[in-house]
Amino acid sequence: MSTAQPVDSGLHGLMDYAEVDRTLNRGLGVGSILFMVVAAAAPMSVVAGSMPVLIGVSDSTGMPVYYLMSTLVLILFSVGYVSMSKYVRNAGAFYSYVQAGLGRMVGVGASALAVLAYLALNIGVYAYFGIAGANLVESLTGGAVDLPWWLFSLVCVAVVAVLGYRDITLSSKVLGLVLVAETLIVLVMDFAVIGAGGADGLSLESLSPMHLTDAGAPLGIMFAILGFIGFEATAVFRHEARDPDRTIPRATYLSAAVIGLFYTFSAWAIINGVGGANAVAMAVDDPEGFVLNIGATYLGDGFSLLMQIFLVSSTFACALAFHNVMTRYGFSLARNGILPQRLSQVHAVHKSPSAASVAVSVASLIAMVAVALSGLDPLADVYTPAVGLATLAYIVLMALTSISVVAFFARDASRRETFGVGRSIIAPLLSAVAFVVLTVLVTANIELLVGDLTVGLAVIAATAFAFLIGMTVAVLLRTRRAAVYEGLLDI
Repeated sequence: MSTAQPVDSGLHGLMDYAEVDRTLNRGLGVGSILFMVVAAAAPMSVVAGSMPVLIGVSDSTGMPVYYLMSTLVLILFSVGYVSMSKYVRNAGAFYSYVQAGLGRMVGVGASALAVLAYLALNIGVYAYFGIAGANLVESLTGGAVDLPWWLFSLVCVAVVAVLGYRDITLSSKVLGLVLVAETLIVLVMDFAVIGAGGADGLSLESLSPMHLTDAGAPLGIMFAILGFIGFEATAVFRHEARDPDRTIPRATYLSAAVIGLFYTFSAWAIINGVGGANAVAMAVDDPEGFVLNIGATYLGDGFSLLMQIFLVSSTFACALAFHNVMTRYGFSLARNGILPQRLSQVHAVHKSPSAASVAVSVASLIAMVAVALSGLDPLADVYTPAVGLATLAYIVLMALTSISVVAFFARDASRRETFGVGRSIIAPLLSAVAFVVLTVLVTANIELLVGDLTVGLAVIAATAFAFLIGMTVAVLLRTRRAAVYEGLLDI
């Protein structure tokens, strides 16, 4: 297997995969990657923002079971993903795996989907940060200061741009500090609920498998998957890991398990915090204040304000994590000749993919300025459609990756023997079935996901269009830059 397809790395000249490994910072261990991936999952934002919505949409108290089921599905996905990582040296994550199993055309199509998903998430999270930041300042000043939301968004873009440009270990340290703090805050609330015996006494009813038969269970699982977006990014940091063949698999399994168990436990605690009989009605009536009110009830108004502060820091951590992932997607695509090769430039001092980072920052800045000038509502018109778009693209990518793993191992008996049929065929096949079903489910319920049928249809169209654009790029590469096209399978 060749590993020497050179690409133009800008000011640093030609660079092959081995040279990339030597040039980029190689200081990331399992803990550092875990911090960045879990930070992207934004635990505080999910608990305070997504969980109440999930309860209301599913019309069920089975939220803990839905998170647990989502965790099992993602661990099942990870089995094939990790097995294939032994053979995929490219740090392009989803698209690298898809093209290795399903060919260059589908792979480049998948790369366009990945870019679309993370670009949408970047824009959505910056908009959400603006709202959360403006609300926090208003709460801290008793309403005396009312600053425009977009000011906070632009500040967030600027700070993320600086950190994203620097050494990746700096980002991992910042994310680690924020993650530990926000996780502790949520756990303090969880244990306060447990210590007080909940609203009506502690109950395991919300953990009953029977909730999987509820009418809203499919929607519940669909929304639960939202909380895991970005967990596959362990592979994106392959070239910056100390020992990628050991670090990436461990970080992948740990990410899925840690995120899933934390969500399951917190979901169970907040259901008990308001009582199963009241949970759905309260979540529908006041989704934004649902969890903050639980904090105030069990720990006082001061703690509720503290939760609001960490909701802002959690959103910032999420923005930084997504920026880093998007940067490395761009770097990998540039190194493979799909994007302009100048974006594969590595900073001489920081050992970071600095050119790709600058490009992501500029794109984010332009997008946020455009949103601010348009007068769109940052929550209803930006964040919600952006998350819906990212969710659909992400689930399609998960389905394609699972199918790719099956195809990859099915072609080579020696590979199957290395990992066994269970890990190389059966697990990824079951994962593929699960994500194909989820793709159908998300598409059929797109109006619920984004709040408007017209917007939902636009989201579906944008997802399909991005994939077609990617495949068109592959066709152009094949006809105009044959050497680059052939080199795409240099995994």
